[in-house]
Amino acid sequence: MNLVETIKELKKKRNAVILAHNYQIPEVQDIADYVGDSLGLSIQAASTPADVIVFCGVRFMAETAKILSPSKTVLLPEEKAGCPMADMITADDLISLKAAHPGAAVLCYVNTSAAVKAECDLCCTSANAVRMVRDVLKDEKEIIFVPDQYLASYVASQTGREFVVWKGFCPTHARILPDNIAEMKALHPDAEVLVHPECTPELIRLADQVASTEGMCRHAGESKNREFIVATERGILHRMEKEHPDKKFHAASKFAICPNMKYTTLEKVLWSLEDMVHEIVVPEDIASRARRCIERMLAA
Repeated sequence: MNLVETIKELKKKRNAVILAHNYQIPEVQDIADYVGDSLGLSIQAASTPADVIVFCGVRFMAETAKILSPSKTVLLPEEKAGCPMADMITADDLISLKAAHPGAAVLCYVNTSAAVKAECDLCCTSANAVRMVRDVLKDEKEIIFVPDQYLASYVASQTGREFVVWKGFCPTHARILPDNIAEMKALHPDAEVLVHPECTPELIRLADQVASTEGMCRHAGESKNREFIVATERGILHRMEKEHPDKKFHAASKFAICPNMKYTTLEKVLWSLEDMVHEIVVPEDIASRARRCIERMLAA
């Protein structure tokens, strides 16, 4: 029995569901039951009858899955898989920021720890951040937006709102430079430029379409264009090429690789199911407050 078959047998034995983020390596995406963005995967897993969730992603994603599926066992195959941006702010940091801005509403990007979410009023994704500000927080006089300064900048440009911003960022998206887009456009002049809102404002100004990972995949299918330059972590190209084999996709930069997303391998997925490691535990006092923050977003 080969590795893939062994994983499938163990998955059945454990009554498990395997989730893979769009940035995972191709073979991990291919073994997954669902491939997508972090929140979408957690929502899908919560609706399944699975007892075990194997989350091939990074820690904050597995925490979110646990928050939304408290009765399920959630496993992170690679214990070291974290998110540099999520790690740029702690709950204590946010508590101090809130003290300096009493009365401000607190909006957090889903790319945050459970402990940070527990200190927030509302969660958002890169796909719905503009709508959360326009519709849900429209009457708030002051809004704290954590932790991504570049997503905050993009939302500000679309809503006309100013935020109290935490200076966090995604190192992988920040690594994609305007020069990279210029170089790729010179090679592929007819290609449409898709840019993730975690990128810098300078890069977003060069975009034909600004979209989340799911938005990019959806747009690629809907667009009449046959060629795309994709400014996000290059792992997404595997999914895009599978879903749209008649179209061409080019990574905006060869350096747009998240090391944390590449830690998970098929072997680690197997070991996770064999030994039921590494289990994600979120204390209930934190989980209950973080859940309110997420559910308010989902209800909007």
